[in-house]
Parts: sequence; structure tokens; C-alpha cells
Amino acid sequence: MYNFFKSIAKVLIPQQVLINNEENFRKLMVPFYKGNNNECNVCGTKLKGFAELPNGEKICPICGSLPRARRLYDLLETEFLKPGISFLDFSPFRILYKKLKSKKNIQYFSSDYEDDFLADYHFDIRNIDVEDNKFDLITCYHILEHVIEDTDAMKDLYRVLKPGGTLLVQTPFKDGNIYEDYSITTPEDRLKYFGQDNHVRIYSVEGLKERLKGAGFDVVIRDFSADDYYGLSDQEKILVCTK
Repeated sequence: MYNFFKSIAKVLIPQQVLINNEENFRKLMVPFYKGNNNECNVCGTKLKGFAELPNGEKICPICGSLPRARRLYDLLETEFLKPGISFLDFSPFRILYKKLKSKKNIQYFSSDYEDDFLADYHFDIRNIDVEDNKFDLITCYHILEHVIEDTDAMKDLYRVLKPGGTLLVQTPFKDGNIYEDYSITTPEDRLKYFGQDNHVRIYSVEGLKERLKGAGFDVVIRDFSADDYYGLSDQEKILVCTK
């Protein structure tokens, strides 16, 4: 049902109108999905079930949160968001951007380089235009696999993070070693070899950990299991990096 309504809306309603009125359009889904079998921890809606995207991911039909966004929000709320912190969020999930921007007790800096996401800044992650030791917390979700000069980005993330601060990193992962080949440049070939037409590599968890350590970070790989009630994925990995 969710995918059917979404396809119809995309045909009938201009994209910018959909974006500007997303919350109102999503409210129309409440009667179809409200129940007591599941709950979205981001919007707080109790559901009879999450909607399922064609790739199998469970999306909240009411706020649009994906499993990794719900997991991140839980981590932020339970562990990392402290009053008064300075927080840099790269290419934020739309619903999390709205939730975090509304918080008055943190300094929230949202950034998206290419203007594809809701954000207030346009930092180049390879050369972030702020002073050293600026942020207490940085989230870098599904960013580094887009950046050819990823080691430059990691070094600058280290530079702008305060001593004792935390960087949360996630990308798509594969077993074995990092796979990258900079002769692969066309969108078609990048989709074939890297899984998305604007990716430039696929990291392994250990490979990404070693690159982050090379930039100066202490890195812990955290593994998470499924939570069916909140629609959280099994075997999800997040790299928690500290300076």
C-alpha cells in the first residue's frame, strides 16, 4: 500500500510540493497503519506494521524513518546528545534534521555538500570551513563511500572534533578488504561494482576502522541486533570514533 501511494503521489504532485508538505501527506497514512504491533521511536507512532520498501527495508509510513535512522536516533537520545554540545550532522535524515533542529539545548550544525538533503551549511568534508576543535559530536552516515579523497576527509573530521569528542560513522560494508578502483567512473559501472551509481568504493568494516585509526581516531566497532518492535535491522554496525 505504501509503495502504491508513493508512486501515485510522485506522478501527481510536484517534487518540491511533496517535500514542503511531507508531514501533512504522511498523516494521510495514519488510518491505514496505526496499531499496536510496532512503534517508531522517532515520531512515536504505534503501528500495526512498518511499510516495506522494494529493497526490504522497513520504513515508518508516518515519518519516513528508515531502520538506520531509528537506530541512530536511539543512540543519540540515550548516549550522545548532552545539553550544550556542538553537533555536526552530515547529510541528515530529513526527519532527524527536523527533530534535532528543534532542540534548543544543543548547537546543531547540519551540512549537505550538494544540496540533496535538508541542511543549513554546505561544508566540504575534505576541508570543513570551521576552526579546529569545534564539535563535541559528528555523525557521518553514508558519506565516505562517495568521497574519493576519503583519508583527507577523515583527517579533517579529526581536526574539527574536540578532544574527547565522538564521531559516529556508518557506510555500506562488504566482507574481506576495501574494494575501490578509481578507473571506474561511469554511473552504470559504479552501480555495478559499488552498489550505487555515485559510490566510489565499498568498505570492509576492518578496512574502514584502520583508515580512521590512521587519521588519529580511537575506533570501536559496535554491533547491533534486530529489534522487530522498533523495526531495527540485524547485524548493523556503527564505528564509534573518539579523539
